[in-house]
Amino acid sequence: MSRLGGLIETLRIARGWTQTELAARSGVRQVTISRYEHGLREPDDAALRSLAAAFKVSKEFLEHGQRRKAALAVDVHMRRRATAKAGVWRQYEARLNEYRLHASRLFEEVSLQAEQIVPHFDGEDPEAAARMVRMQWRLPVGPVRSLVAWLEAAGCLVITEDFGTSRLDGLSQWIDDHPVMLINSAMPTDRQRWTLAHELGHLVLHNEYVDGDVEADADAFAAAFLMPTEMIRTSLTKPTLGRLIDLKQEWGVSIAALIQRARSLGTITDAERTRLFKMLSAKGYRIDEPGSDRIPPEVPRLREHLRLALESRGHGDKDIAAIVGYASARDNTLLPAPKRLRAV
Repeated sequence: MSRLGGLIETLRIARGWTQTELAARSGVRQVTISRYEHGLREPDDAALRSLAAAFKVSKEFLEHGQRRKAALAVDVHMRRRATAKAGVWRQYEARLNEYRLHASRLFEEVSLQAEQIVPHFDGEDPEAAARMVRMQWRLPVGPVRSLVAWLEAAGCLVITEDFGTSRLDGLSQWIDDHPVMLINSAMPTDRQRWTLAHELGHLVLHNEYVDGDVEADADAFAAAFLMPTEMIRTSLTKPTLGRLIDLKQEWGVSIAALIQRARSLGTITDAERTRLFKMLSAKGYRIDEPGSDRIPPEVPRLREHLRLALESRGHGDKDIAAIVGYASARDNTLLPAPKRLRAV
């Protein structure tokens, strides 16, 4: 598959279209689209314009994208449930890849001066890696407040969208020197925070080293990052359900995560963990935990700041859309106008 063919396929899948649907929207024959995607033929200038119009991106975006690593599922980390439908997670995998390409154009125009970095500790013990990241970022002792702000301070572009399913939590990937995360905004805040920390674990631990159970590693990193051993162990000694509900508000993680952390630290036994989970199930808390709405929401701000940086240079809505590769300002989902940005 050629890079342009991979890009066309990525944009098509990101929109949930079949080749036949793309043909109907672009006026390019389905068999021709198939040849493009399989690298058997290259689109001419007229076809590129038709495809760009269908995708609502600029022709220059397609030309730029073919010069970059644009194939679907390149180095994407994903937190999803086993029951997540393949079509859905492949669509958001492609959507993240598309955002990566739009963002790469943005970072050619705007230099992102991050206060910190997302370090690489490939293959490191997750607990040790989480401790080192907290130290490097100089996080205050105790719970992590406004996790998304710390991520953005380290140059991580966080995009939130309603995925339309509870079975897919989030994805992450690198844009050259900067990571990008795509997070399901429909999740409760405690689950969003866990997903942010989980994806940070992937970025830290699995930049090159991807051996073993990488999802378990990312979860172990998230637990240690959000609930450091030396800070939470005493609070998790023989906890009651009422105490766990209070700790949820303090640490911004789910009751289930607190129970699992208590077991991993050895402050409860397997039998006690089972008993606590049975109590959660009996009260219906395994499906809908109490208190999630009282945890302060995680609100990304970096995209708004990047847009303001472009506006300060005299760029209007149309200019900004063109810079990041969209056909028009209303199609710009990476750096939408302020009112739309707050709604996402």
